[in-house]
Amino acid sequence: MKSKPFLSIVIPVYCNEDSLKILVDTLTNDLKRLSGKYELIFVDDNSYDSSLETLVALKRDKKYIKVVKLSRNFGSFNAILAGMSIARGDCIADLTADLQDNPKLIRRMYEQWQKGYEVVLAVRKDRKDGFIPKLFSSLYYTLIRKYALPNMPKGGFDIFLIDRKVANIVLSMNEKNSSLPGQILWTGFNRKLVYYTRRKRIHGSSKWTLTKKIKYFIDSFIAFSYVPIRFMTIVGFITACLSIIYGLFILCNKIFNQIPITGWSSLAVIILFVSSIQMMMLGVIGEYLWRNSEEVKRRPSFIIEKVFE
Repeated sequence: MKSKPFLSIVIPVYCNEDSLKILVDTLTNDLKRLSGKYELIFVDDNSYDSSLETLVALKRDKKYIKVVKLSRNFGSFNAILAGMSIARGDCIADLTADLQDNPKLIRRMYEQWQKGYEVVLAVRKDRKDGFIPKLFSSLYYTLIRKYALPNMPKGGFDIFLIDRKVANIVLSMNEKNSSLPGQILWTGFNRKLVYYTRRKRIHGSSKWTLTKKIKYFIDSFIAFSYVPIRFMTIVGFITACLSIIYGLFILCNKIFNQIPITGWSSLAVIILFVSSIQMMMLGVIGEYLWRNSEEVKRRPSFIIEKVFE
């Protein structure tokens, strides 16, 4: 390890103009205690407010700030990868721009990295959000731990600090429609958990919509679990067995009990039921095929339009 390690902090920004100055001031005051150097890399994910102008103004008298502008909105995970691609640090951390996650977490995580941990995760032990966000988060992480990533911390994490070699591996994956936390866990490096309570949002409104949450839920499962495909196989097998049993039951009734085969209503219900299962299975297969198609196209995960250094 170098005598003066270099820390890069990547901060994706999407319409966070109200919190940026407070964030920079808080980070600057806290990071003065570090033994090494640091840089702040703000990645503007094509904000439609004045976030970019605010960042450029904040950068003018602070040489340790870089501002990256993406050509369009690529999503927060891809924005983090864009920042990681130009980061110079021996270790790289990410941080949200809305101040719900305490900026002072970075120094705590950095201290753990100095002790030899290659992956340091800031895990939420509690969150001061509404009932619906808490419910969705709890359900998501319960299912992810059970069916996809058993090593996912119970409270989940968005904030992390990783060693340079881990960052290089994550960048080399170049996966589309995946989960960045999942990729970091998948690498399997020695990790340390730092617990905190997520604060209530004060500045602006969340852009993490229900549609984005559902997509993230599906992406995480398809990227790290075969459960959907295995579930389809089991359902198909059970349906086939039930169909054979029902067919034998009708045939036996016809042969031995002279009961005529009637009941178009029940037949229609069975056809609709089986057809709906088939459509659901085709949808799951389509999700896997679409993601394979995205990987084959080899389009970049992000496009950097300009870097303000």
